[in-house]
Amino acid sequence: MYKTKKIKALLSFLFITSVVVSQVTEQIPDTQIEPPEPELQADMGIKKDSVSNFKKLKLDGIAAVVGDYVILESDIEKTLIDLKSQGAMTEDITRCGLLGKLMEDRLYAHQAVQDSLLVSDDEVSLTTERQIQSFVAQMGSMAKLLKFYKKENEASLREDINKINKLRMLSEKMQSSIVSEIEITPEEVRQFFNKIPEDERPVFGAEMEISQIVKQPKATEIEKQKVIDKLSAIKADVEDNDAKFSVKAILYSQDPGSKSKGGFYSITKDTGFDKTFKDVAFSMQEGAVSEPFETMFGFHLIYIEKIRGQELDLRHILITPEISQESLDEAKTELDSIRKHIEEGKYSFADAARNFSDEKETKFDGGLLRNPITYDSRFELTKMDPALYNQVRTLKDNEISHPILEQDPRGGGPKYKLLNITNRYDEHVADFAKDYTKIQQLALTEKQYNAIKKWMSEHIDETYISVNESNKGCDFANNWVKE
Repeated sequence: MYKTKKIKALLSFLFITSVVVSQVTEQIPDTQIEPPEPELQADMGIKKDSVSNFKKLKLDGIAAVVGDYVILESDIEKTLIDLKSQGAMTEDITRCGLLGKLMEDRLYAHQAVQDSLLVSDDEVSLTTERQIQSFVAQMGSMAKLLKFYKKENEASLREDINKINKLRMLSEKMQSSIVSEIEITPEEVRQFFNKIPEDERPVFGAEMEISQIVKQPKATEIEKQKVIDKLSAIKADVEDNDAKFSVKAILYSQDPGSKSKGGFYSITKDTGFDKTFKDVAFSMQEGAVSEPFETMFGFHLIYIEKIRGQELDLRHILITPEISQESLDEAKTELDSIRKHIEEGKYSFADAARNFSDEKETKFDGGLLRNPITYDSRFELTKMDPALYNQVRTLKDNEISHPILEQDPRGGGPKYKLLNITNRYDEHVADFAKDYTKIQQLALTEKQYNAIKKWMSEHIDETYISVNESNKGCDFANNWVKE
Protein backbone atom coordinates (compact mmCIF):
# COMPACT_ATOMS: atom_id res chain seq x y z
CA MET A 1 0.00 0.00 0.00
CA TYR A 2 1.32 3.41 -0.92
CA LYS A 3 1.80 5.39 2.30
CA THR A 4 1.24 9.12 2.72
CA LYS A 5 4.61 9.40 4.46
CA LYS A 6 6.29 8.13 1.28
CA ILE A 7 4.81 11.05 -0.67
CA LYS A 8 6.20 13.42 1.97
CA ALA A 9 9.56 11.70 1.75
CA LEU A 10 9.64 12.15 -2.02
CA LEU A 11 8.68 15.82 -1.76
CA SER A 12 11.64 16.47 0.55
CA PHE A 13 14.13 13.89 -0.79
CA LEU A 14 16.07 16.11 -3.17
CA PHE A 15 16.07 19.06 -0.76
CA ILE A 16 17.37 17.06 2.20
CA THR A 17 20.05 15.42 0.06
CA SER A 18 21.35 18.71 -1.27
CA VAL A 19 21.39 20.41 2.14
CA VAL A 20 23.28 17.71 4.01
CA VAL A 21 25.67 16.74 1.21
CA SER A 22 26.68 20.35 0.65
CA GLN A 23 28.43 20.85 3.97
CA VAL A 24 30.49 23.64 2.45
CA THR A 25 28.70 26.43 0.63
CA GLU A 26 29.59 30.05 1.25
CA GLN A 27 30.25 29.57 4.98
CA ILE A 28 32.25 26.95 6.85
CA PRO A 29 32.07 26.89 10.65
CA ASP A 30 35.52 27.15 12.19
CA THR A 31 35.09 23.83 13.99
CA GLN A 32 34.50 22.02 10.73
CA ILE A 33 37.89 22.78 9.25
CA GLU A 34 40.00 22.11 12.30
CA PRO A 35 42.36 19.16 11.67
CA PRO A 36 41.68 15.86 13.46
CA GLU A 37 43.49 15.05 16.67
CA PRO A 38 47.21 14.24 16.11
CA GLU A 39 46.91 10.58 17.05
CA LEU A 40 44.47 10.06 14.15
CA GLN A 41 46.35 11.86 11.40
CA ALA A 42 48.75 9.07 10.48
CA ASP A 43 46.02 6.61 9.57
CA MET A 44 43.29 8.70 7.95
CA GLY A 45 43.40 6.53 4.80
CA ILE A 46 41.98 3.19 5.96
CA LYS A 47 41.51 0.53 3.28
CA LYS A 48 38.99 -2.32 3.36
CA ASP A 49 41.67 -4.75 4.41
CA SER A 50 43.20 -2.50 7.07
CA VAL A 51 41.25 -3.72 10.09
CA SER A 52 44.45 -4.25 12.05
CA ASN A 53 45.60 -0.69 11.36
CA PHE A 54 42.21 0.64 12.41
CA LYS A 55 42.46 -1.16 15.76
CA LYS A 56 45.67 0.73 16.46
CA LEU A 57 43.85 4.03 16.34
CA LYS A 58 42.53 5.69 19.43
CA LEU A 59 38.90 4.53 19.27
CA ASP A 60 37.49 7.28 21.47
CA GLY A 61 35.98 9.92 19.21
CA ILE A 62 35.57 7.74 16.09
CA ALA A 63 31.93 7.33 15.11
CA ALA A 64 32.42 5.16 12.03
CA VAL A 65 34.73 4.22 9.18
CA VAL A 66 33.50 3.92 5.59
CA GLY A 67 36.03 2.69 3.05
CA ASP A 68 38.87 5.18 3.09
CA TYR A 69 37.14 7.68 5.37
CA VAL A 70 36.99 8.16 9.14
CA ILE A 71 33.99 9.96 10.67
CA LEU A 72 34.67 11.51 14.07
CA GLU A 73 32.00 11.95 16.73
CA SER A 74 32.68 15.67 16.54
CA ASP A 75 31.85 15.63 12.80
CA ILE A 76 28.23 14.87 13.70
CA GLU A 77 27.99 17.93 15.94
CA LYS A 78 29.81 20.08 13.40
CA THR A 79 27.37 19.08 10.67
CA LEU A 80 24.40 20.00 12.86
CA ILE A 81 25.97 23.39 13.59
CA ASP A 82 26.58 23.90 9.87
CA LEU A 83 22.98 23.04 8.97
CA LYS A 84 21.69 25.52 11.55
CA SER A 85 24.03 28.21 10.20
CA GLN A 86 22.53 27.64 6.72
CA GLY A 87 19.02 28.13 8.09
CA ALA A 88 17.92 24.51 7.73
CA MET A 89 15.12 23.20 9.93
CA THR A 90 16.83 20.82 12.35
CA GLU A 91 14.06 19.95 14.82
CA ASP A 92 13.39 16.56 13.22
CA ILE A 93 17.04 15.73 12.49
CA THR A 94 18.45 13.14 14.91
CA ARG A 95 22.05 12.40 15.75
CA CYS A 96 21.71 8.90 14.27
CA GLY A 97 20.15 10.37 11.14
CA LEU A 98 23.08 12.74 10.70
CA LEU A 99 25.61 9.96 11.20
CA GLY A 100 23.80 7.86 8.60
CA LYS A 101 23.90 10.75 6.12
CA LEU A 102 27.60 11.37 6.74
CA MET A 103 28.24 7.70 6.10
CA GLU A 104 26.30 7.92 2.85
CA ASP A 105 28.44 10.88 1.77
CA ARG A 106 31.65 8.96 2.51
CA LEU A 107 30.40 5.89 0.65
CA TYR A 108 29.61 8.03 -2.40
CA ALA A 109 33.07 9.62 -2.28
CA HIS A 110 34.82 6.28 -1.69
CA GLN A 111 33.04 4.62 -4.63
CA ALA A 112 33.62 7.63 -6.87
CA VAL A 113 37.35 7.04 -6.50
CA GLN A 114 36.91 3.30 -7.18
CA ASP A 115 34.92 4.14 -10.34
CA SER A 116 37.47 6.75 -11.45
CA LEU A 117 34.89 9.55 -11.15
CA LEU A 118 37.63 11.88 -10.04
CA VAL A 119 37.73 15.61 -9.47
CA SER A 120 40.90 17.38 -10.49
CA ASP A 121 43.06 19.28 -8.06
CA ASP A 122 42.45 22.34 -10.25
CA GLU A 123 38.67 22.02 -9.77
CA VAL A 124 39.06 21.71 -6.02
CA SER A 125 41.58 24.55 -5.79
CA LEU A 126 39.41 26.84 -7.89
CA THR A 127 36.38 26.21 -5.66
CA THR A 128 38.48 26.80 -2.55
CA GLU A 129 39.92 29.99 -4.04
CA ARG A 130 36.43 31.36 -4.72
CA GLN A 131 35.34 30.58 -1.17
CA ILE A 132 38.41 32.16 0.40
CA GLN A 133 37.98 35.29 -1.72
CA SER A 134 34.39 35.51 -0.56
CA PHE A 135 35.43 34.96 3.07
CA VAL A 136 38.13 37.62 2.87
CA ALA A 137 35.65 40.08 1.36
CA GLN A 138 33.26 39.39 4.25
CA MET A 139 35.91 39.48 6.99
CA GLY A 140 37.96 42.38 5.63
CA SER A 141 41.39 40.74 5.50
CA MET A 142 43.17 37.39 5.36
CA ALA A 143 44.57 37.99 8.86
CA LYS A 144 41.06 38.27 10.30
CA LEU A 145 40.00 35.16 8.38
CA LEU A 146 42.92 33.11 9.76
CA LYS A 147 42.15 34.30 13.27
CA PHE A 148 38.47 33.44 12.88
CA TYR A 149 39.28 29.90 11.70
CA LYS A 150 42.11 29.52 14.22
CA LYS A 151 44.73 28.87 11.56
CA GLU A 152 48.38 29.85 11.70
CA ASN A 153 48.82 30.40 7.99
CA GLU A 154 46.96 30.56 4.69
CA ALA A 155 48.40 27.26 3.43
CA SER A 156 46.90 25.37 6.38
CA LEU A 157 43.50 26.96 5.79
CA ARG A 158 43.56 26.09 2.09
CA GLU A 159 44.59 22.51 2.78
CA ASP A 160 41.70 21.89 5.15
CA ILE A 161 39.10 23.54 2.92
CA ASN A 162 40.48 21.59 -0.05
CA LYS A 163 39.89 18.31 1.82
CA ILE A 164 36.28 19.22 2.59
CA ASN A 165 35.62 20.40 -0.96
CA LYS A 166 37.13 17.28 -2.49
CA LEU A 167 34.92 15.02 -0.36
CA ARG A 168 31.82 17.03 -1.24
CA MET A 169 32.59 17.15 -4.96
CA LEU A 170 33.32 13.40 -5.14
CA SER A 171 30.06 12.66 -3.34
CA GLU A 172 28.06 14.89 -5.66
CA LYS A 173 29.73 13.39 -8.74
CA MET A 174 28.86 9.86 -7.64
CA GLN A 175 25.24 10.75 -6.90
CA SER A 176 24.90 12.49 -10.25
CA SER A 177 26.34 9.42 -11.97
CA ILE A 178 23.76 7.15 -10.32
CA VAL A 179 20.73 9.18 -11.45
CA SER A 180 22.04 10.94 -14.58
CA GLU A 181 20.50 8.55 -17.10
CA ILE A 182 17.24 7.89 -15.26
CA GLU A 183 14.21 9.06 -17.24
CA ILE A 184 10.47 8.70 -16.70
CA THR A 185 7.90 7.84 -19.37
CA PRO A 186 4.30 9.11 -19.45
CA GLU A 187 3.11 5.57 -18.77
CA GLU A 188 5.33 5.34 -15.68
CA VAL A 189 3.92 8.66 -14.48
CA ARG A 190 0.37 7.33 -14.94
CA GLN A 191 1.18 4.11 -13.07
CA PHE A 192 2.84 6.09 -10.26
CA PHE A 193 -0.24 8.26 -9.86
CA ASN A 194 -2.75 5.42 -10.06
CA LYS A 195 -1.06 3.39 -7.34
CA ILE A 196 -1.59 6.21 -4.82
CA PRO A 197 -4.91 5.66 -2.99
CA GLU A 198 -7.31 8.55 -3.56
CA ASP A 199 -7.40 9.46 0.14
CA GLU A 200 -3.57 9.60 0.24
CA ARG A 201 -2.88 11.74 -2.82
CA PRO A 202 -0.78 14.86 -2.16
CA VAL A 203 -2.44 18.23 -1.69
CA PHE A 204 -0.94 21.09 -3.68
CA GLY A 205 -1.18 24.56 -2.20
CA ALA A 206 -2.94 27.56 -3.72
CA GLU A 207 -1.12 28.88 -6.77
CA MET A 208 -1.33 31.73 -9.23
CA GLU A 209 0.06 32.80 -12.58
CA ILE A 210 1.46 36.32 -12.79
CA SER A 211 2.24 38.53 -15.77
CA GLN A 212 4.06 41.83 -15.89
CA ILE A 213 4.88 44.76 -18.15
CA VAL A 214 8.19 46.45 -17.41
CA LYS A 215 9.47 49.89 -18.36
CA GLN A 216 13.18 50.49 -17.81
CA PRO A 217 13.89 54.24 -17.57
CA LYS A 218 16.77 55.31 -19.81
CA ALA A 219 19.84 57.19 -18.62
CA THR A 220 20.89 60.36 -20.40
CA GLU A 221 24.00 60.41 -22.60
CA ILE A 222 25.66 62.68 -20.06
CA GLU A 223 25.18 60.11 -17.26
CA LYS A 224 26.40 57.32 -19.52
CA GLN A 225 29.58 59.24 -20.33
CA LYS A 226 30.26 59.76 -16.62
CA VAL A 227 30.23 55.99 -16.10
CA ILE A 228 32.42 55.36 -19.17
CA ASP A 229 34.96 57.91 -17.87
CA LYS A 230 34.96 56.28 -14.42
CA LEU A 231 35.53 52.80 -15.84
CA SER A 232 38.25 54.11 -18.16
CA ALA A 233 40.03 55.61 -15.16
CA ILE A 234 39.83 52.27 -13.33
CA LYS A 235 41.25 50.49 -16.39
CA ALA A 236 44.16 52.95 -16.55
CA ASP A 237 44.89 52.54 -12.84
CA VAL A 238 45.00 48.75 -13.21
CA GLU A 239 47.18 48.80 -16.34
CA ASP A 240 49.49 51.69 -15.49
CA ASN A 241 49.76 51.56 -11.70
CA ASP A 242 49.29 47.82 -11.01
CA ALA A 243 46.14 48.48 -9.00
CA LYS A 244 44.28 45.27 -8.12
CA PHE A 245 41.19 44.76 -10.26
CA SER A 246 39.56 42.69 -7.48
CA VAL A 247 39.87 45.57 -5.02
CA LYS A 248 38.36 47.98 -7.56
CA ALA A 249 35.45 45.56 -8.05
CA ILE A 250 34.77 45.41 -4.32
CA LEU A 251 34.89 49.20 -4.09
CA TYR A 252 32.95 50.21 -7.19
CA SER A 253 31.01 47.33 -8.79
CA GLN A 254 27.22 47.37 -8.52
CA ASP A 255 26.84 43.70 -9.47
CA PRO A 256 25.31 41.99 -6.39
CA GLY A 257 26.34 38.55 -7.67
CA SER A 258 30.08 39.18 -7.76
CA LYS A 259 30.93 42.37 -5.86
CA SER A 260 31.81 40.57 -2.60
CA LYS A 261 34.00 38.12 -4.58
CA GLY A 262 36.08 40.85 -6.18
CA GLY A 263 34.01 40.63 -9.37
CA PHE A 264 34.90 36.97 -9.95
CA TYR A 265 33.02 34.67 -12.31
CA SER A 266 33.99 31.44 -14.04
CA ILE A 267 32.05 31.07 -17.31
CA THR A 268 31.79 29.04 -20.49
CA LYS A 269 30.05 29.99 -23.74
CA ASP A 270 26.99 28.11 -22.46
CA THR A 271 26.76 30.11 -19.22
CA GLY A 272 23.50 32.04 -19.11
CA PHE A 273 25.05 35.49 -19.28
CA ASP A 274 24.24 38.39 -21.58
CA LYS A 275 25.43 37.61 -25.14
CA THR A 276 27.34 40.89 -25.48
CA PHE A 277 29.13 40.19 -22.18
CA LYS A 278 30.22 36.72 -23.36
CA ASP A 279 31.23 37.98 -26.82
CA VAL A 280 33.57 40.54 -25.26
CA ALA A 281 34.97 38.11 -22.69
CA PHE A 282 35.75 35.34 -25.19
CA SER A 283 37.44 37.77 -27.58
CA MET A 284 40.05 38.77 -24.97
CA GLN A 285 43.50 37.47 -24.06
CA GLU A 286 44.59 36.32 -20.60
CA GLY A 287 45.64 39.28 -18.45
CA ALA A 288 43.82 41.83 -20.61
CA VAL A 289 41.34 44.49 -19.44
CA SER A 290 38.47 45.36 -21.77
CA GLU A 291 37.29 48.77 -22.82
CA PRO A 292 34.05 49.86 -21.10
CA PHE A 293 31.04 48.36 -22.89
CA GLU A 294 27.27 48.43 -22.42
CA THR A 295 24.63 45.73 -21.84
CA MET A 296 21.05 45.93 -20.61
CA PHE A 297 22.41 45.95 -17.04
CA GLY A 298 24.74 48.93 -17.39
CA PHE A 299 28.40 49.42 -18.33
CA HIS A 300 31.06 46.78 -17.73
CA LEU A 301 34.79 46.36 -17.44
CA ILE A 302 36.24 42.83 -17.74
CA TYR A 303 39.63 41.47 -16.66
CA ILE A 304 40.56 37.99 -17.89
CA GLU A 305 42.30 36.21 -15.03
CA LYS A 306 42.77 32.78 -16.59
CA ILE A 307 41.82 30.90 -19.74
CA ARG A 308 41.25 27.16 -19.18
CA GLY A 309 40.28 25.65 -22.51
CA GLN A 310 36.64 26.61 -23.07
CA GLU A 311 36.29 28.15 -19.61
CA LEU A 312 37.24 31.64 -18.48
CA ASP A 313 38.05 32.88 -15.00
CA LEU A 314 37.32 36.58 -15.10
CA ARG A 315 36.61 39.55 -12.90
CA HIS A 316 34.25 42.30 -13.83
CA ILE A 317 32.95 45.64 -12.67
CA LEU A 318 29.39 46.78 -13.38
CA ILE A 319 28.36 50.41 -12.95
CA THR A 320 24.86 51.59 -13.80
CA PRO A 321 24.34 55.21 -14.90
CA GLU A 322 22.23 57.41 -12.65
CA ILE A 323 18.59 57.63 -13.73
CA SER A 324 17.05 61.08 -13.54
CA GLN A 325 13.74 61.71 -11.84
CA GLU A 326 12.45 62.97 -15.17
CA SER A 327 13.17 59.57 -16.79
CA LEU A 328 11.47 57.78 -13.90
CA ASP A 329 8.40 59.99 -14.23
CA GLU A 330 8.23 59.33 -17.99
CA ALA A 331 8.29 55.55 -17.45
CA LYS A 332 5.56 55.76 -14.82
CA THR A 333 3.40 57.96 -17.03
CA GLU A 334 3.77 55.54 -19.94
CA LEU A 335 2.69 52.59 -17.79
CA ASP A 336 -0.28 54.57 -16.45
CA SER A 337 -1.36 55.13 -20.07
CA ILE A 338 -0.87 51.44 -20.96
CA ARG A 339 -2.89 50.40 -17.91
CA LYS A 340 -5.74 52.72 -18.89
CA HIS A 341 -5.83 51.42 -22.47
CA ILE A 342 -5.94 47.79 -21.28
CA GLU A 343 -8.84 48.57 -18.94
CA GLU A 344 -10.64 50.33 -21.82
CA GLY A 345 -10.28 47.17 -23.93
CA LYS A 346 -7.96 48.62 -26.59
CA TYR A 347 -5.67 45.61 -26.19
CA SER A 348 -5.09 42.75 -23.77
CA PHE A 349 -2.45 42.68 -21.06
CA ALA A 350 -0.55 39.99 -22.99
CA ASP A 351 -0.58 42.05 -26.22
CA ALA A 352 0.57 45.13 -24.30
CA ALA A 353 3.46 43.15 -22.82
CA ARG A 354 4.54 41.92 -26.26
CA ASN A 355 4.43 45.43 -27.73
CA PHE A 356 5.56 47.69 -24.90
CA SER A 357 7.49 45.78 -22.21
CA ASP A 358 11.24 46.35 -21.95
CA GLU A 359 11.90 42.96 -20.35
CA LYS A 360 13.00 40.50 -23.04
CA GLU A 361 12.68 37.42 -20.79
CA THR A 362 8.91 37.84 -20.39
CA LYS A 363 7.57 40.10 -23.16
CA PHE A 364 7.42 37.44 -25.89
CA ASP A 365 5.40 35.19 -23.56
CA GLY A 366 2.80 37.89 -22.98
CA GLY A 367 4.58 39.05 -19.82
CA LEU A 368 4.12 35.66 -18.08
CA LEU A 369 6.57 35.15 -15.22
CA ARG A 370 8.34 31.82 -14.75
CA ASN A 371 8.82 30.24 -11.34
CA PRO A 372 12.62 30.21 -10.75
CA ILE A 373 12.32 26.95 -8.76
CA THR A 374 10.01 24.83 -10.92
CA TYR A 375 10.42 26.73 -14.22
CA ASP A 376 6.68 26.49 -14.89
CA SER A 377 4.28 29.44 -14.78
CA ARG A 378 2.68 28.71 -11.40
CA PHE A 379 3.71 30.27 -8.10
CA GLU A 380 2.63 28.56 -4.88
CA LEU A 381 1.59 31.26 -2.43
CA THR A 382 3.40 29.77 0.56
CA LYS A 383 6.67 29.49 -1.40
CA MET A 384 6.67 32.78 -3.30
CA ASP A 385 9.36 35.38 -2.95
CA PRO A 386 8.03 37.65 -0.14
CA ALA A 387 8.60 40.83 -2.15
CA LEU A 388 6.59 39.52 -5.12
CA TYR A 389 3.87 38.15 -2.83
CA ASN A 390 3.42 41.55 -1.16
CA GLN A 391 3.04 43.16 -4.59
CA VAL A 392 0.23 40.83 -5.74
CA ARG A 393 -1.51 39.64 -2.57
CA THR A 394 -4.24 42.29 -2.71
CA LEU A 395 -4.87 42.04 -6.47
CA LYS A 396 -8.19 40.58 -7.58
CA ASP A 397 -8.63 38.48 -10.72
CA ASN A 398 -8.08 40.55 -13.89
CA GLU A 399 -7.11 43.58 -11.80
CA ILE A 400 -3.98 45.42 -12.94
CA SER A 401 -1.69 46.97 -10.37
CA HIS A 402 -0.69 50.59 -10.52
CA PRO A 403 2.96 51.14 -11.60
CA ILE A 404 5.33 49.64 -9.02
CA LEU A 405 8.86 51.02 -8.63
CA GLU A 406 11.60 48.55 -7.73
CA GLN A 407 15.35 48.09 -8.04
CA ASP A 408 16.39 45.36 -10.44
CA PRO A 409 18.11 42.76 -8.20
CA ARG A 410 20.43 41.79 -11.09
CA GLY A 411 21.67 45.33 -11.52
CA GLY A 412 20.49 47.69 -14.21
CA GLY A 413 18.94 50.36 -12.05
CA PRO A 414 15.33 51.12 -11.05
CA LYS A 415 12.35 50.05 -13.12
CA TYR A 416 8.58 50.40 -13.09
CA LYS A 417 6.21 47.50 -13.72
CA LEU A 418 2.52 46.59 -13.95
CA LEU A 419 1.40 43.26 -12.49
CA ASN A 420 -1.61 41.16 -13.38
CA ILE A 421 -2.83 37.84 -11.96
CA THR A 422 -3.85 35.79 -14.99
CA ASN A 423 -4.94 32.55 -13.30
CA ARG A 424 -5.59 31.29 -9.77
CA TYR A 425 -5.55 27.69 -8.61
CA ASP A 426 -7.05 26.93 -5.22
CA GLU A 427 -5.51 24.40 -2.86
CA HIS A 428 -6.51 21.01 -4.20
CA VAL A 429 -5.85 17.29 -4.16
CA ALA A 430 -3.49 16.27 -6.97
CA ASP A 431 -5.23 15.96 -10.33
CA PHE A 432 -3.42 13.97 -13.04
CA ALA A 433 -4.32 16.31 -15.91
CA LYS A 434 -3.95 19.65 -14.12
CA ASP A 435 -0.84 18.75 -12.12
CA TYR A 436 0.97 16.49 -14.57
CA THR A 437 4.29 18.36 -14.30
CA LYS A 438 4.38 18.07 -10.50
CA ILE A 439 3.29 14.42 -10.58
CA GLN A 440 5.93 13.70 -13.21
CA GLN A 441 8.61 15.18 -10.94
CA LEU A 442 7.38 13.08 -8.01
CA ALA A 443 7.46 9.94 -10.16
CA LEU A 444 10.97 10.73 -11.38
CA THR A 445 12.12 11.45 -7.83
CA GLU A 446 10.75 8.08 -6.68
CA LYS A 447 12.61 6.32 -9.49
CA GLN A 448 15.84 8.12 -8.59
CA TYR A 449 15.27 7.41 -4.91
CA ASN A 450 14.83 3.70 -5.57
CA ALA A 451 17.94 3.63 -7.77
CA ILE A 452 20.01 5.24 -5.04
CA LYS A 453 18.64 2.88 -2.39
CA LYS A 454 19.54 -0.12 -4.57
CA TRP A 455 23.01 1.28 -5.25
CA MET A 456 23.54 2.00 -1.57
CA SER A 457 22.53 -1.52 -0.50
CA GLU A 458 24.84 -3.17 -3.05
CA HIS A 459 27.88 -1.07 -2.18
CA ILE A 460 27.44 -1.28 1.58
CA ASP A 461 27.81 -5.04 1.22
CA GLU A 462 31.12 -4.79 -0.63
CA THR A 463 32.77 -1.91 1.24
CA TYR A 464 34.72 -2.04 4.49
CA ILE A 465 32.48 -0.37 7.10
CA SER A 466 32.88 -0.20 10.87
CA VAL A 467 30.46 1.49 13.27
CA ASN A 468 31.52 2.37 16.81
CA GLU A 469 29.82 0.21 19.45
CA SER A 470 28.01 3.21 20.92
CA ASN A 471 26.38 3.90 17.53
CA LYS A 472 25.30 0.37 16.67
CA GLY A 473 21.94 0.92 18.36
CA CYS A 474 20.98 3.57 15.79
CA ASP A 475 17.97 2.79 13.63
CA PHE A 476 19.76 3.54 10.34
CA ALA A 477 17.89 3.76 7.06
CA ASN A 478 20.67 1.63 5.53
CA ASN A 479 22.31 -1.57 6.76
CA TRP A 480 25.48 0.08 8.09
CA VAL A 481 25.75 -2.36 11.01
CA LYS A 482 26.54 -5.58 9.20
CA GLU A 483 25.67 -8.85 10.89
